[in-house]
Amino acid sequence: MHALRVLGSTIALAGLLACSDAARVEVATEPIAPVAPAAAVTVIVNEDAQSAMVGRAFSFTLAESRLRFSDPTGAGLTYSIALTPAGTGLSVSGTAITGVPSTATVIMATVIATDVNRKSAEARFPIIAHSTELHEPRLPVAPYAYADETAPLPPAIANSPQVVRIDNMSAVNRVTDAGAALGRVLFYDRRLSVNDQVSCGSCHQQQFSFSDTARLSIGVLGTPTRRHSMPLTNVRFYGPARFFRDERAATLEDLALQPVFEPTEMGLPPDVLVPKLQMARYYAPLFAAAFGDSTISTDRTARALSQFVRALKTTNSKIDSLLAGTVTFSSQEYEGQTLFEAVGCRSCHESYAVVSDGARNNGLDPTNLDNGAGQGRLKSPSLRNVVQRPPYMHDGRFRTLEEVIDFYDAGVQDNPDLDRRLRAQDGSPRRLHLSASQKRSLVAFLHTLTDRAFLIDPRFGDPFAR
Repeated sequence: MHALRVLGSTIALAGLLACSDAARVEVATEPIAPVAPAAAVTVIVNEDAQSAMVGRAFSFTLAESRLRFSDPTGAGLTYSIALTPAGTGLSVSGTAITGVPSTATVIMATVIATDVNRKSAEARFPIIAHSTELHEPRLPVAPYAYADETAPLPPAIANSPQVVRIDNMSAVNRVTDAGAALGRVLFYDRRLSVNDQVSCGSCHQQQFSFSDTARLSIGVLGTPTRRHSMPLTNVRFYGPARFFRDERAATLEDLALQPVFEPTEMGLPPDVLVPKLQMARYYAPLFAAAFGDSTISTDRTARALSQFVRALKTTNSKIDSLLAGTVTFSSQEYEGQTLFEAVGCRSCHESYAVVSDGARNNGLDPTNLDNGAGQGRLKSPSLRNVVQRPPYMHDGRFRTLEEVIDFYDAGVQDNPDLDRRLRAQDGSPRRLHLSASQKRSLVAFLHTLTDRAFLIDPRFGDPFAR
């Protein structure tokens, strides 16, 4: 017997070397020189994400895919495939993945190629199993008006030095009609969750001023998250320009996709976002309209979502009509407004946007059960439409505005980190000693912040609703 010398080459998956009897084979007559250690197997071409549908047959064959490994030995490769998670209706047989997806999820396929020297390389690609309940958005022929140029703020707000000072509109990501229109679709699209079950709009509902009624928001796993969903109304008007209740996001753009990627909220793996959006045919023209070309990227997705959220501003409440000089307050509403300023509410909830001036420890508990931004400091939302969005506080502990007012009247706890504005001159927690009538007046004033048109405005509604 003589050694047959075959030159190593790139192997296209399960390719085989074949020789006929008539083929001329050169036989080595000299001893073969020692061979240097073989190079490692490498991935030459990766596989794209694969699209599947719940209840429909799926098939993927390794030999017919674009996935390619190198084989420095030239002796052929062996393959193994693993699917994570298991129990999704798909199974592996040899180098094929087949089956009928039983649930909408992202299934990660891991392919390992091993040569005769037991050296191996690994490639991974997602199989995105879509829900059959998804459909395309219904959109107007021309985008709705969102930008300041097409949907200007009322003069009383736009010209307010207080509002101008706290406006966090991004100089490099200004709201445009096309950008916010794309953001609206993304905001309501359940494709942005791992199992197609929830969207941003699931926890931030228009009818509740973009909050919800659950004490703790329910995430993609059907379990409560850490906090009550923060209302998104008027987030554009927040001077410190940091977001989440613990202010962990430096900008609204930094915030936009964190809930999407958070395992307990929407749970979508970050590397699946772009291919999943690319599989929905309506996104390419929307991205092109917003950004000039149809390229879909993580950055552009975050920017579009931020534009839509910055467009969520209320301008049609009774207090807006008062500022415009078209209505007057009742005596009770006027007394409530006076109290709001006199007892210190205005010192934390500033400007006509009625937004907080920073994260504060408001003495909910004697110890910091939620450390928030540090020392139990938590950001509070705008009070616009506050009547429409119980429960209240970061943990949803108060069901009514009356409970909130009772707390600030006599329930603030002596926390070591309590904000100084909630302390009396002797250092103890402030007690307002409001009468029942005064409390009712405060509630009446808070009702003047309600913009009911905002709660049903089609510009901000769900384009997927049927």
